[in-house]
Amino acid sequence: MPRLVECVPNVSEGRRRDVIDRLAAAIRGVAEVRLLDQTSDADHNRSVFTFAGDAEAVARAAHALVDATLRELDMRTHTGAHPRLGAVDVIPFVPLAGMTMDECVALAHRVGREIAERHQLPVYFYAKAALRPERVRLPDIRKPQYEGLAELLATSHVPDAGPAQLHLTAGAVVVGARPPLIAFNIELDTTDLKLAQRIAKEIRESSGGLPAVQAKGFMLTDPPRAQVSMNLLDHTTTSLATVWHEVEARANAAGVTVLRGELIGLVPLDAALQVTASALKLDGFRRDRVIESHFLE
Repeated sequence: MPRLVECVPNVSEGRRRDVIDRLAAAIRGVAEVRLLDQTSDADHNRSVFTFAGDAEAVARAAHALVDATLRELDMRTHTGAHPRLGAVDVIPFVPLAGMTMDECVALAHRVGREIAERHQLPVYFYAKAALRPERVRLPDIRKPQYEGLAELLATSHVPDAGPAQLHLTAGAVVVGARPPLIAFNIELDTTDLKLAQRIAKEIRESSGGLPAVQAKGFMLTDPPRAQVSMNLLDHTTTSLATVWHEVEARANAAGVTVLRGELIGLVPLDAALQVTASALKLDGFRRDRVIESHFLE
């Protein structure tokens, strides 16, 4: 069985196509790694790259992306709607096949410490790779953002690896290991940012909402509209269909319709099948009812 790892780095650049293309080329230039997806957003000013391969090749590709990003980006001039700590904001490793979560944690720790040493960057470990309980959740680490991190490096944000000093152009990096995550946005037919923020607060787990859901409200441009941006940490606990229903119901109650949904990056097959089963009201629908699943197995 192949030993496959997925890596989903988020980079603080979503507007300059030439820069994004060079970052993608750095990943493609690593043998035995396949770039599966690249999604960029100008309002968030952020790109998400998804690539996979064996652990050593994926580690090399992660380093290649960090090297290229630090050549291209300067956080001192960065603006965007999405919270971020650095040029390479987060690097999660996800076990796909033949790899355990513990092995991905070890990989995250090794790559994170190598990044800290090579580039003199503060590095934080999160999710399954967290070294302290207050750093399991990515939003808790990212809360001060790039602009507020420097004054906290000696107190609440002492790095897990690297210097306790902000890298002026690259900021800091968060590295972790986690199960598959679904980044899913819902755009509302309104410019009422407060409505999107209220809906996000009501549905996220940290506010007593849906389990395994993180959510924030954002304002987008071209055309202007409000967005509920979510991470589904475990689609078997809360499905895409469930979050769509909860957001749509709250929007409709406020007299607002939903414009569209948006996936950032890739989605597990079983999560997509959940949506099909929900939409068609298929009781007891299983993956083995899909022709292609028999060949994938």
